[in-house]
Amino acid sequence: MARSWLQPTPDSLWSRFEGKPRLRVASLFHLVWTVYVFGDLVFADTLKPHWWLATLIAFPLFLALYALSYIQPVRRASWFAVVVVVLACALMGINASGGGCLMIYACAMMGFEGSAKRSYAGMAFVIGTFALAGTFIYDWPLSILATISFIAVSVGSINVIYRVNAQRDAELKLSHDEVRRLAAMAERERIGRDLHDLLGHTLSLITLKLELSRRLIDRDADAARREMEEAEAVARHALAEVRSAVTGIRATGLAGELASARLLLNASMVKFDYVSDVPELPERMEAGLALILREAVTNIHRHARASFAEARVEVKGAELTLCIADNGTGGVSGEGNGICGMRERIRALGGTLAFESERGKGTRVRIVVPLTAADRRLAPTTAPGALDLEPRPIS
Repeated sequence: MARSWLQPTPDSLWSRFEGKPRLRVASLFHLVWTVYVFGDLVFADTLKPHWWLATLIAFPLFLALYALSYIQPVRRASWFAVVVVVLACALMGINASGGGCLMIYACAMMGFEGSAKRSYAGMAFVIGTFALAGTFIYDWPLSILATISFIAVSVGSINVIYRVNAQRDAELKLSHDEVRRLAAMAERERIGRDLHDLLGHTLSLITLKLELSRRLIDRDADAARREMEEAEAVARHALAEVRSAVTGIRATGLAGELASARLLLNASMVKFDYVSDVPELPERMEAGLALILREAVTNIHRHARASFAEARVEVKGAELTLCIADNGTGGVSGEGNGICGMRERIRALGGTLAFESERGKGTRVRIVVPLTAADRRLAPTTAPGALDLEPRPIS
């Protein structure tokens, strides 16, 4: 039984922070403010009787409740907050600084779960209970109660804002994933229809001609040979059409990724422009460039703080160039896993990647991939497009 209470549950805040070490460290770092539990040692002229006994009982109890609010199901956080405010009210008559500190933590814990309306209702209950105890039981000055209440609401509001933003980010990610899933489903359906239209009639015709040649082979060998030659010609034509269709399917990968990037960035209030007429790319480049574009756009969404971004694909001479740029804060001094992964993909294509990120002037990623003679026949030359990084209004 004890183990179940001390072990993080799957629906706890601690489990939600799995893979996010900074959030776990922050949840522990917030305990630094418990130093104010011992504030009377500095601010009070004399300690009240039994101050040490009350503090040494209340402080470990608070730490246990704080830990439980993180490792138990998040829906129970408000109940732990109620126990903390009762503890604060019991302590404030002996340890004034400690009682006020615990009340602020109770408001912060009220912001862990539920809707914003429910969280603020819980904060109102916590502050109301504390204010009533301070006014009618301990005769605290109104100015002190108001100051502590303001700090408590501010801290609780930070948690509410963080939780609402995290929920919106999760919904945006789900929406983005759903768009990808629907796009993939639509693409599969289109491929199925195209293959049915391409091969259904053709295979029926080939079957018919082969059956006819089988019947004619004993009576009229020449006619049977003509039927088989026609069946062969139809099969070769069908093979050419299938290859053409598959090339078209592969060529939509980068175009689809550009459209998906616009959806993600526009939802983040970043205007994203790109060349809508993407040239037909060599098969070996399609997947790699699409993944590189996805990584670059993800970095803009998470870190750039930009209002405008754009991507350009150009084929000029013996080189294919992909440029992704934004007008964000820039100033990225080191290359993280994302940029290193992009370099590895470009290296596999035999190309180069130039990364520029001057502080205050945004970030620019320029990728150049050499084209072979066969690639140049496949990819038509496109007119160069200049990258304009001046801020533009979001539409």
